[in-house]
Amino acid sequence: MAGPVAVSPSDPRPGTGRIAVIGGGPGGLYAAALLKRLDPRREVTVWERNAPDDTFGFGVVLSDETLGGIEHADPVVYRALRDEFVRWDTIDVVHRGAVHTSGGHGFAALGRRRLLRILHARCESLGVRLRFRTPAPPAAELAARHDLVIAADGVHSATREAHAAEFGPRITTHRNRYIWLAADFAFDAFRFETAETAHGVTQLHAYPFSPDASTVIVEMREEVWRAAGLDTRDIAGSTEHCAKIFADALGGRPLRSNNSSWLTFATVTNSRWSHGNTVLIGDAAHTAHFSIGSGTKLAVEDALALAACIEEQPDLPTALAAYEAERRPVVLSTQRAAAASLRWFEELPQYMDQPPRRFAFNLLTRSRRVTHGNLRLRDPGFTGAVEEEFGCPPGTPPMFTPLRLRGLELRNRVVVSPMDMYSAVDGMPGDFHLVHLGARALGGAGLTMTEMVCVSPEGRITPGCTGLWTDAQEAAWTRITRFVHDSAPGAAIGVQLGHSGRKGSTKLMWDGIDQPLDEGNWPVAAASPIPYTPGAGQIPYALDRAGLDTVRERFTDAARRAARCGFDLLELHCAHGYLLSGFLSPLTNRRTDAHGGPLENRLRFPLEVFDAVREVWPEDRPMTVRISATDWAEGGTSPEDALGIARAFAAHGADAIDVSTGQVVPDEHPEYGRSYQTPYADRIRNALDVPVIAVGAISSWDDVNSLLLAGRADLCALARPHLYDPHWTLHAAAEQGYEGTGAPWPLPYRAGSRTPPTGRTDAPRPRLTLG
Repeated sequence: MAGPVAVSPSDPRPGTGRIAVIGGGPGGLYAAALLKRLDPRREVTVWERNAPDDTFGFGVVLSDETLGGIEHADPVVYRALRDEFVRWDTIDVVHRGAVHTSGGHGFAALGRRRLLRILHARCESLGVRLRFRTPAPPAAELAARHDLVIAADGVHSATREAHAAEFGPRITTHRNRYIWLAADFAFDAFRFETAETAHGVTQLHAYPFSPDASTVIVEMREEVWRAAGLDTRDIAGSTEHCAKIFADALGGRPLRSNNSSWLTFATVTNSRWSHGNTVLIGDAAHTAHFSIGSGTKLAVEDALALAACIEEQPDLPTALAAYEAERRPVVLSTQRAAAASLRWFEELPQYMDQPPRRFAFNLLTRSRRVTHGNLRLRDPGFTGAVEEEFGCPPGTPPMFTPLRLRGLELRNRVVVSPMDMYSAVDGMPGDFHLVHLGARALGGAGLTMTEMVCVSPEGRITPGCTGLWTDAQEAAWTRITRFVHDSAPGAAIGVQLGHSGRKGSTKLMWDGIDQPLDEGNWPVAAASPIPYTPGAGQIPYALDRAGLDTVRERFTDAARRAARCGFDLLELHCAHGYLLSGFLSPLTNRRTDAHGGPLENRLRFPLEVFDAVREVWPEDRPMTVRISATDWAEGGTSPEDALGIARAFAAHGADAIDVSTGQVVPDEHPEYGRSYQTPYADRIRNALDVPVIAVGAISSWDDVNSLLLAGRADLCALARPHLYDPHWTLHAAAEQGYEGTGAPWPLPYRAGSRTPPTGRTDAPRPRLTLG
């Protein structure tokens, strides 16, 4: 957020003498007030098509951070808001009759109508012209007559749509229906409550916004809404229906509406936020789901940043560019959190069978902004009860609890994720692999996985990939597993077996990822003759029945060797567009025989290989499968496909599903962000009740603890953190003050098990104060 700005006596900044604001919501009004306050000579006009008291919804929530920005920028508005706010710090989660309360959160809310009146009064006192009941002229006309046009015209912005070619909007609608209502009493906490009706699960979000009123939002899936007949009822009927569902929470009181209607949430993004002298703020530029309470907050922060940038920068184009550069990263982070929260509520039915306390923790951490560590600080009692229910012994963080898969007991829940090192010669793992894998096993992880070990020479991705098709390779891998078992007692090491398929015969990653070799290429095989990189890579040949049999035998031969090497766990690689993954995705499998078409057919060969490997792999050792739960591309693996794939492998004996995503086609569009792949593991785990390994930008031990306690994963696989710090797990234990059996330091390293001392940063305290 922009820092404090002061009133300037200088001339108006070039290009900001006459300002038009389209839309009289909180963002538009506050921007108008700030810009007029910064220079009273500016002519600022706000167009609002509705009457002063016309508004939707009831209450708004603002954070302490936002209020701090308002206090610095305009103490008059801050004092007026401060006197009106209702504050509370607890959240009640009600699930199947059980109420679990978490404290220490800190909320401030007031009525939306009251907020608008405060901003109206401030604008009028400063000389801003407020034109109510007056639709704004088109933005292009205003831009021709004004130095700056601020489009604060909301989620359905006419300005944005009129200049779509310049702003590049993208609007995504979602599956749930919701309605804004109110109750004429104040809840004593932010209340989340689920109701299981004859038509499906319904969710209540409620919070106080005045001493005698609360906002109530009722949300449900589209199919539940239709099954309940709410698509044909008027608002009065809908309001009565919702009041009956949550009669206990309301104490039998009615609900009331205010310009209410059933809505579907729309996520708004724009490629650019300004065009010429017109700029978007608030919902016109971006939206964030109401479940994290950020709509008004973001709009007010936009206004603060825009005014500050105009004050600080030498001209309008530079100011608008600075505004977007400042706000876009903040908004994107908020939108990622909001998207995670939105999806959680869309998938609410899959969590209903969780124990109530775990359900509450899951709900509280759904956006990934609130974590296990946050909650331990805010409410140690609640978090301790969740840990105890999970099975954490006293003083043991969730990540250091054991997990048993068949005859293998992992001492903690941390996995060193498979990472291709491209450092082998003729498939031979060498000293590099011994040091690489050995160091990470010494570093405390419960399970260290090899890179994808290729089952044949032609199954390699690059000439630098390891393999397991010769006696010499088997001996080299045995050397590594012996080192792990002898030098890191209690640590497990797993092997990932795979075949490159159409992604084979390419250069080392740092020489040109996915680019064909300049010389020495080998033929590549796939489900269908579709090259991975059109125009650059080889066209693979489609495997016939004899080819399928050969590949299957290559996998079983490698599995027998892996068993003799002493690996504790075997993972079958069916992800990332490699051979077996290529059969699963409809984007890469265009076969018309028994191995193509519907998912049942696309699964046929991967399951055939799995069954053959499981038959030769020792009964007491677990076997997992890595899948890509989405291709991040239109027409690829769907959420239902991902569930079907996981269900099929679990039915055939997979002990856990390692849930990754993408890398199946080059034109993918991943939604990157912290822990961005974990929702896919979460969905499989809770829909199918099968153990899962979560992976994908899990970056902190706090994230690991949160995912485990919420029931979204059983194991967490981390890759790059272990490249940065081979002793990541041991350091996580030290940072949490844990010294138990879940993370033992190797004897030669034990002297380093505490954080090294550093220079003192404290200063002597004053002892006397003399008057």
